[in-house]
Amino acid sequence: MALKLSGRALHWVFKVGDRGKTIDFYRNVLGMKVLRHEEFEEGCAATCNGPYNGKWSKTMVGYGPEANHFVVELTYNYEVDKYELGNDFRGITIKSTKAFSNAIDGENNVVVKEADEKRAVVEAPGGYNFTIENEDVSKGDPVQRVGVGVSSLSDSVKYWRDTLGMKQLDGDDNTRCVLEFGSDQAKLVLEEVGGGDGKIDHKTAYGRIAFAVPSKELPGIQSRMESESLGKIQTALVSLDTPGKATVQVVILADPDSHEICFVGSEAFDELSQVDPKADELLDAAMAKDKSKEWFQKKGIEKGKA
Repeated sequence: MALKLSGRALHWVFKVGDRGKTIDFYRNVLGMKVLRHEEFEEGCAATCNGPYNGKWSKTMVGYGPEANHFVVELTYNYEVDKYELGNDFRGITIKSTKAFSNAIDGENNVVVKEADEKRAVVEAPGGYNFTIENEDVSKGDPVQRVGVGVSSLSDSVKYWRDTLGMKQLDGDDNTRCVLEFGSDQAKLVLEEVGGGDGKIDHKTAYGRIAFAVPSKELPGIQSRMESESLGKIQTALVSLDTPGKATVQVVILADPDSHEICFVGSEAFDELSQVDPKADELLDAAMAKDKSKEWFQKKGIEKGKA
């Protein structure tokens, strides 16, 4: 029986190795804004920054506030400058004539994989794919879809639709399925991966998707998953602190292919996710002070291989 969650799609998490090149792509190609930036001295209790215990940062970028936009979380670990891509993340689709023009004009050094007059598939720093449709949205958020690879479409649909309660919109020759929690939100696209052994390999670049739910639903998500053996709990209910900001509670699940799904209490998250007018200033200052690459070079160690 489905959990019947009242979820709201929030963001996708990318681990990035070069903040400078990365933020240049989001600002100057996609045309997104820096919404907030936070620095942390120790690894996250819910592995928000991956399996690392050192200093890291979180930068949220998007076309508007997370209250009504699907945004991107850029996670930077100071001791790592690159991550190995798997076949788990398929891409994010946005609609923007300006971003389309920025991507294909040849002036922004964008890796363009495919392009015609209607759409372009481009590669963000780190290798992550974006599909940019040469069209503006009439209203709402330019971010339309986020796609993930799955090994068995039927098993994944059963989990996301029948267990988590997402609404199925359509499919395509039994290889893909589109789902949502609400019509005004970015859609989730499940795409069956063919070739090879058909298995999903997350490698070190793996990300996660986040949804907000009323905080009162979080204990129930955990207890239902445990009592009815509905799937794996990646991280049990935990409180996460952000210096000077709200403390949020999260439960993190894993789907049949070990895609991480973070459910966060909406009330505290709404407070945490307020757009910070000093976000650009904070990010630029952090990048200016970041001497991690130079430190590794002096030690004769390739950054990311320590």
